[in-house]
Amino acid sequence: MKFNENLYRKEKHWKEGEFDVYRNMQWTGPGCHEGCGVLFYVKDGKVDHIEGDPNDEFSRGRLCMRCLNMVDEAINNPTRLGHPLKRVGKRGENKWEQISWDEAYDMIEEHVRAAWDEIGPEAIVALEGTGRNVVWQIPLLEYSAFKSPNFGCGFLSGDSCYLPRCSASVGVMGGPAVVDCGQYDPRRYDNPEYKFPEVILQWGCNAVKTNADGFLGHWLVDCMKEGGSKLINVDPRVTWMGSRAEYNIQPRPGTDAAVAMAMINVVIEEDLYDHDFVENWCYGFDALRDEMKDKTPEWAAEIAWVDAEDIRGAARLYASGKPSAFHWGLSTDMTPNGVGQAHAFMVLEGITGNVDVPGGNYLATGPYGVDALYGCGYNYFISPELQEKRIGVEKYPMHKYGAAACAVGDEILLQLETEQPYQIKVMYLAGTNPIVNMAAEAPRVYKAMLNCPFIVVADMWMTPTATACADLVLPVAMSCERDSFREWWTPSRAITKITQYEEAKSDEEILVDLSLRLNGDNVPWHDVESLLNWVLAKDNAPRTWTELKDMMYEYNFQGYRRYESGKLRPDGQPGFNTMTGKLELQSCLLGALGYHDLPYFEEPPESPVSAPELYKEYPLVLTTGKRHWEFFHSEHRNMPTMREFRPEPTFDINPVDAEKYGIEDGQWVWIENQRGRCRQIAHLVPTMKEGTICADHGWSFPETEEAAPNLQGIWDVNINNLTTQCVVGETGYGAPYRCLLCKIYPVTEENSKVTPTQVVAQMIADAE
Repeated sequence: MKFNENLYRKEKHWKEGEFDVYRNMQWTGPGCHEGCGVLFYVKDGKVDHIEGDPNDEFSRGRLCMRCLNMVDEAINNPTRLGHPLKRVGKRGENKWEQISWDEAYDMIEEHVRAAWDEIGPEAIVALEGTGRNVVWQIPLLEYSAFKSPNFGCGFLSGDSCYLPRCSASVGVMGGPAVVDCGQYDPRRYDNPEYKFPEVILQWGCNAVKTNADGFLGHWLVDCMKEGGSKLINVDPRVTWMGSRAEYNIQPRPGTDAAVAMAMINVVIEEDLYDHDFVENWCYGFDALRDEMKDKTPEWAAEIAWVDAEDIRGAARLYASGKPSAFHWGLSTDMTPNGVGQAHAFMVLEGITGNVDVPGGNYLATGPYGVDALYGCGYNYFISPELQEKRIGVEKYPMHKYGAAACAVGDEILLQLETEQPYQIKVMYLAGTNPIVNMAAEAPRVYKAMLNCPFIVVADMWMTPTATACADLVLPVAMSCERDSFREWWTPSRAITKITQYEEAKSDEEILVDLSLRLNGDNVPWHDVESLLNWVLAKDNAPRTWTELKDMMYEYNFQGYRRYESGKLRPDGQPGFNTMTGKLELQSCLLGALGYHDLPYFEEPPESPVSAPELYKEYPLVLTTGKRHWEFFHSEHRNMPTMREFRPEPTFDINPVDAEKYGIEDGQWVWIENQRGRCRQIAHLVPTMKEGTICADHGWSFPETEEAAPNLQGIWDVNINNLTTQCVVGETGYGAPYRCLLCKIYPVTEENSKVTPTQVVAQMIADAE
């Protein structure tokens, strides 16, 4: 890549006319969880504009429209929270008093110590949203300051975002394997060992829009353009990438595991698998072959409403690639069958020999091997006795022994509702807006949260969740306003503070302040820098954060086929970091916990097959969470430029279905099932799978009334009026966000006399 090296320099800071230019990275809200390289142009102490950093090997100068729009409408947005706010009216009235940080900390300390005295630290719950700037900070705050084991993921039912995949991968291959687009080596495509994938199988993901989990979707496009990679796409919609695929398979939502198992059947029965890798590095092949014997493409085609020959052709093409790569998406997790489905995907990678090879699926680890995720500090601060009090782990042992140190969100909800075996006394929410975004059955979660006596929300904006439920709101800093560390997946990164917005504090500063107040004799840090140095030192990282911040980031590429050299196992022996030391096609861990040890398929709990009577009343399959360029989940709705591009919520529907139900393009439509309804605008899409609609999530209208009952207009358009909590897979992971049933009908004056907003308001009034 060529660019003007005098203009785009490698040093961390330089002067350019009237601007100070700083190289840094962006991974806080508002925005995704990537960590792209950014040049901040600062004048008079404020960010004036930004550009992509072409010297950053991760993103190579590319920035999305949200990041390019960040300066005036995010960093310098006058509606940002700048000071701690104490509630002075009733919850939901949106009446606040500005207070000092000391006063805010006094409030938190008072309620935390009261919870300790009355029940114990387990009565304090901390929740976070997408793991960006809070991925280790909020868990560590919970463990070190509040002394509680009960950290969770924002009422996301079934922890249905990467955790089903990650937990399953621990039991199959020792950790998640990510498509290798050269991103683990700073040389990228110039690494002489690197090979572009011959075939990429993208499943349940629109990578160029989602850019999820430390993976930039345009890397797949680069592979197709520069390396000639062929694409197979599996999605109920035909996306931009799907239109460029050799095969575009559109399964009925929730049936993906059946399609994947049929592909395994083809690879085995047609002898397309990698014999050498299977014989030397895999466990359980005979059991797998027996289990998949009758899982033919015809079997899966009837279940998934697809063509058997497409399944057969896709399997053959994927198996033919040397290498092939498999890119999975969030849809994998958003079904109760998520772990079984993820297992099937990993089996496909394994039996074709595409694990940890150039251009295949690389077993993802951080360069320093630092635990900078949900378990950060868990064993250091939480005693074995307290670990036993993590909510839900006895019911779902996978949470106890899997990849993440999380309490079970669905069980937290039930405990809020029943106050058994004790009342949750304090909740701390950071970077999460559950009643708008993460929480299934959002009205139910809203009602339950009001049972908690004291709720703190730490955010950049006054979200509907903060207005509705919070007693104290803390203003949080953005990327250019904080010192921080991140390792997910690569490189290891340090960001450094450039500017200050009013009194906003970083999550790291809040963590340090509260841990010193509440547990000062037991925390091994005294300021943010010593905190960040401890996070690295506890896992024997080769550098301190103080050293890394001057480097900005560092790679530590360990090469390929690490299972041959012992680099995947802590004991240094060849093999995988599993119970058998092999890639477990038949998972010993899953079997030992009493779960399916081989890939399996089960119908979603509400489907045309499992609930035929319900299907008669609600004859469309509903999938949710449609991604857009303009938004990241519930963020960016308060930014005029983003709203100019996408002003209203929409759902995709095939014109055949639209005609059947009297729906016109651009028309407001009610989407309804037995739990509730919402309204969105119909978007007629000829390539949408017939019998299925795909709805938006995360909508609010910040320009409307913030106080309850309106709460920025969330209830009338909230697709999570229709989703369900506490309906999860056997492991406790995976929930049916993307495989439900619904009906649709045009919005009229007559059928809008009682709106969802009114229904929710009455529910809350009845509960008071």
